[in-house]
Amino acid sequence: MAAELYDAVVVGSGPNGLAAAITIARTGRAVAVFEAESTIGGGMRSAELTVPGVVHDICSAIHPLARSSPLFRQLGLESHGLEWIEPPIQIGHPLDDGSAALIRRDLAETAASLGSDGTAYRRLIGPIAGRWDSLAGDILAPLHVPLRPDQAAVLAWFGALALQPASWLARWFETPLGRAAFAGCATHSILSFSEPASGAGGLVFLATAHAVGWPMPRGGSARLADALAGVLAAEGGIIFTDRRIERLDELPPHRAALFDVSPRDMLEICGSRLGSAYSARLRNFRHGAGAFKVDLLLDGPIPWRNPELTGAGTVHLGGTFEEIAASEAEVQAGRIPDRPFVLLAQPSLFDPTRAPAGQHVAWAYCHVPNGSDVDMTERILGQIERFAPGLRDRVVAQHSMGPAQLEAHNANYVGGDIVGGRQDVRQLFTRPAVRLDPYSTPDRRIYLCSASTPPGGGVHGMCGYHAARSALRRVLSA
Repeated sequence: MAAELYDAVVVGSGPNGLAAAITIARTGRAVAVFEAESTIGGGMRSAELTVPGVVHDICSAIHPLARSSPLFRQLGLESHGLEWIEPPIQIGHPLDDGSAALIRRDLAETAASLGSDGTAYRRLIGPIAGRWDSLAGDILAPLHVPLRPDQAAVLAWFGALALQPASWLARWFETPLGRAAFAGCATHSILSFSEPASGAGGLVFLATAHAVGWPMPRGGSARLADALAGVLAAEGGIIFTDRRIERLDELPPHRAALFDVSPRDMLEICGSRLGSAYSARLRNFRHGAGAFKVDLLLDGPIPWRNPELTGAGTVHLGGTFEEIAASEAEVQAGRIPDRPFVLLAQPSLFDPTRAPAGQHVAWAYCHVPNGSDVDMTERILGQIERFAPGLRDRVVAQHSMGPAQLEAHNANYVGGDIVGGRQDVRQLFTRPAVRLDPYSTPDRRIYLCSASTPPGGGVHGMCGYHAARSALRRVLSA
């Protein structure tokens, strides 16, 4: 490793670590990234989890927030090999009677398919989708008041809706399909539907379905990481893999250090440099529910009872609003639901690079209590089979990952928490601690840039971007 002085070093090559490195490198400063694993990407990795030659996404698979990211949209990722694939149906949500909510890119078509809930859907989701380009930059940012009064008014209006519990927002809808479609997206908040701000996921993810789509990278999520690495290399940045950093003195000389790690790991690496008061806040940081994931290799497409679901890149499985609300409440209470809500992606229907001809991959996970060691494989398969009879007969190979395995893959997933900490009202904008600048620490040369800072979880890179801007202002401006 070179002994030269770097302007900035970044620990961790997830979307936020790469975004931080790119943001600083684009100003002409020298940047190096240190990744503990042999491959880059954090939650954007792909691997042959079942049999050789079959590509599965290890964590993230579908990327509406990446396509929304103000930073990623500036970078020209397509010129670095990224190709987005957008299915004809963004989200499908079946019910037991064979009907299904089908969320298409076209808002009017989607609303019309929801029957008597169509007017409410247009009134609730339409204005957010229509303003998404301007809203995304404010939502994917730390707490602030926009300078322009019109932007401030729009953000305040959105916030008044997003801070409501999902159970309140669901009152906009009266049909089982409308309520279920909202519930499926609301689960992305990973909160009980009775909690404030649990409705935010329903608003954001339904709006993005119309504004930017729910796309997947051709060849797997690792292609998104590769494209970001290509941008960084073009700006002169360097990435070192297989370089686990356990102490600050293992880093080369630098002016600023940014950490795409959990608060727990930041404490271990930085120690007394963070001060006792700030360290105590990091120790009190709360992680949320974990995830249990199953990857399947199938000898054909999933045999959905409703054949229209073969056009959906993502399918939400859990039945009615009431069933999904009960399942998520069980998880938040520390219990294992018998019929968990399952988020499923079927990328090989649209991306033939994932599996040999005639075979298909499926990606599915559910929420579980943090650190749970309960094997959810059969429960997940049961929920898929509920809406796709004969699914088990098509399984050629399968691979399961519980919270411990997810954390072993990516140390930021503490207890299987894939969004970097509970995103409730107590921790949404004050993560990891209450500070005017949430990315800074008591040591002006040390910054946290992971999903444990605002705006939180998701593949968008904006935690890294804002942390990098903080370091540029405070340390690297001279």
